[in-house]
Amino acid sequence: MVKPFNSLFGKSNKGVGIELAPQRVNVVQLRKQRQGIKLDALTSVPVPEGVFVEGQIADPPAMAQLIQQALAESKVKASRVATAVPGRDSIVRLIPVPAELDDKELREMVLNHEAGLYLPYPREEADVDYQKLGYFVDEDGIEKVQVLLVATRKEVTDTYINTFEQAGLQVDVLEINSFALIRTIRDQLRQFGPQEAAVLVDIEFDSTEIAIVVNGVPQFSRTVPIGTYQLQSALSRAMNLPASRDMDLLQGMTIPGGPVEAGNKTGQTEVNPGLAAMLRVLGELTDELRRSIDFYLNQSENLEIAQIMLAGPGGGLAQLDEFFTQRLSLPTTQIDPVGALSLEIDEEKYPTVQRAGLGIVLGLGMREV
Repeated sequence: MVKPFNSLFGKSNKGVGIELAPQRVNVVQLRKQRQGIKLDALTSVPVPEGVFVEGQIADPPAMAQLIQQALAESKVKASRVATAVPGRDSIVRLIPVPAELDDKELREMVLNHEAGLYLPYPREEADVDYQKLGYFVDEDGIEKVQVLLVATRKEVTDTYINTFEQAGLQVDVLEINSFALIRTIRDQLRQFGPQEAAVLVDIEFDSTEIAIVVNGVPQFSRTVPIGTYQLQSALSRAMNLPASRDMDLLQGMTIPGGPVEAGNKTGQTEVNPGLAAMLRVLGELTDELRRSIDFYLNQSENLEIAQIMLAGPGGGLAQLDEFFTQRLSLPTTQIDPVGALSLEIDEEKYPTVQRAGLGIVLGLGMREV
């Protein structure tokens, strides 16, 4: 019997969310009030190179210090928090199981029998949790229940839990990045019908997490090794500038909205070689996104893509939504997590281009409110 990890679908009790990312630690505290949700605190501190490597925490003591620094700067007093792991470290699957099972039988079946069928590594190396979604009748007329199965490698969850322990904190909730993002924009997702899918494109530091969502539930997920760092590096190299983790240069760019075919130049790209280099990387990301969408649609009957939704530190780049709309012929919008939750925020500290990167941490803070 494998001991289950219970907090992937747990509940936080303080409204304190902490997001650990390769280039920043974000801390948020939200509070429920009659008119809606109030933002009590929001702080970001930069993460030096080497603390995070290839999506993993490589230096837990240094990360623990950064967490303490962010909490101190935000003046948040917390002992228990919610956090999240990247999608690349996780397995998310929808599985049908017989409806007649009672809760104990269902738990035994999902955690100790079904889970092993979907994992690319031994079951004993995984922390697994699940959530019942709803009942349906399959093609043979048998009633079944749809279960959302989530798994991460134990070494990943252990590293996160130990890092927070070194910071003097207990992890109440450890979930998947995309789940936190979905919670932030759930009202926007409700506009889509049961046959309409939204594609969440979360452009992070060194990767992009793609999640195809139907009825608020991720049906397909994939991580592509292209993020803001690859965009910034292409831009810097073409302009003979030193490599930097700072995103100021990238966030100051405006993506051309019109079609730009590979090998051709527009007036803008001829004048600005950095922009041309960045567009080549964006073209690669577009191709990967198209492959993911085509792969999913080929396995899903009577489903259409209703909208692409851009999030993450790279999701707010000026006119990036127009770029994807042109390239993919699909309506694309940039997520504003602050607007989605009707929060009041310091406009100077968090300008529009940076807000798309707050979706995950705000979703973590939303666990309780």
